[in-house]
This record gives sequence, C-alpha cells and structure tokens, in this order.
Amino acid sequence: MTTIVVAPLARIAEMAVRHKAREMISLMAKEQAFHRPAVIQADRHLLLNMNDIAFKGTGNLVAPDESHVRGIIDFAAKWDQSAPLLIHCWMGVSRSPAAALIAALSVVPDQDELALATRLRAASAFATPNMRLVEIADAVLERKGRLFEAVRMIGRGADADGNAPFSFSVAPAKTGTF
Repeated sequence: MTTIVVAPLARIAEMAVRHKAREMISLMAKEQAFHRPAVIQADRHLLLNMNDIAFKGTGNLVAPDESHVRGIIDFAAKWDQSAPLLIHCWMGVSRSPAAALIAALSVVPDQDELALATRLRAASAFATPNMRLVEIADAVLERKGRLFEAVRMIGRGADADGNAPFSFSVAPAKTGTF
C-alpha cells in the first residue's frame, strides 16, 4: 500500500530510516537550515521555501503560492511509490499535512476529498493542514471547493509539541471479499 510519512524536522532522519523512504519533500522557511538524511538522494529531494502563513503580505515572510503547489504535484507524479514518501516541515503539523493531501490527490485523483481528510485526521489528531496550501491546491487540482471544505470539516487539530510523526495511506483501503 502506498504511504506518506509526515514528520517534524527533528525526526526526519529517524523516519526516513524507519520507513525506508527514498524520496522527501521539505517545506521550510528560507532561513531554516537542515541536513537531508543520507538515505535520501539529492535528486529525490524537493525543497520548497515558504513560511507557515495563511495569506500574503505578512512582512518578509513567504506565503505558499501556486508554484509551491505545482512543485508538490510534479514531484508526486515522479514518486517511486515502492517506498513511502517522507514529507516534513518545522513541526509536522501544518505545511506538511497539507502537502501530504496534495500529493495523495495527485497520485490518486479519483478519491473522495472528505474520505482523504478523514484518513489524515485518523492518522494524526494534531494535523492542521495549512489552509492557503489547501485552497490553492483545490483550485489547481480542480476539486471545485471539495478539498477546502473537507479540510475545514475535520477542523483544527489538537495542540502539538512538534514531535508527532504519522503515516497514512494515499488511497482508501480496498474492501470486499474474495
């Protein structure tokens, strides 16, 4: 089953090794330095510089924009799904869960947005996807407001200390008897 692992910066090396991830998306403020885990090759790492804000015009901070969303979509399209995709931001609570939803819909576009958001919430009580990323992705992926509404419906996650990685399936589990 294709899986996405979401982690805070402090746990990316551990999660990359534990889950045998070979590809990673980093959503970090430009001034935040970090080291890519050795198990992730440079050409299989996407670094997107942005701050965790919901609207433009917030001083020198970089708001998520369409180029960031398209970067996630393009990277997910090239993802070798034989191993989990690791996605992280500073705390693993806002930007990376939003990116995980975007990547999941990019890989499996014919899934229900509310079911996807509900799987995310079941995997993490703390996830509070960045609504700017979600809103832009909703438009770019032509979800007609359904992704934005689904994330709004699951609501804000519980307060987190930034140390709660999680994983979830990109697509719903298959049901039925054989």
